[in-house]
Amino acid sequence: MLILNRKLNDSIQIGDDIEIKIISIDGDQVKIGIDAPKSVDVYRKELYIKIQEENQEASNTTNDLLNLLKKPNKD
Repeated sequence: MLILNRKLNDSIQIGDDIEIKIISIDGDQVKIGIDAPKSVDVYRKELYIKIQEENQEASNTTNDLLNLLKKPNKD
């Protein structure tokens, strides 16, 4: 992990298209602004993890349904 120290109004540039700027600092809270192309998904980490978990759960459900459809009917 790259660790950088930044001050208020400083920025970090990622590649040619993504800029992260320190907007404000209040106690232990830092407000950042992210300027990125709309094609780049930007999530808070906790939301990203929840989305991944829900996608995995949906994938498992789909696999369970496919397995049920593949089983021959015993009746």
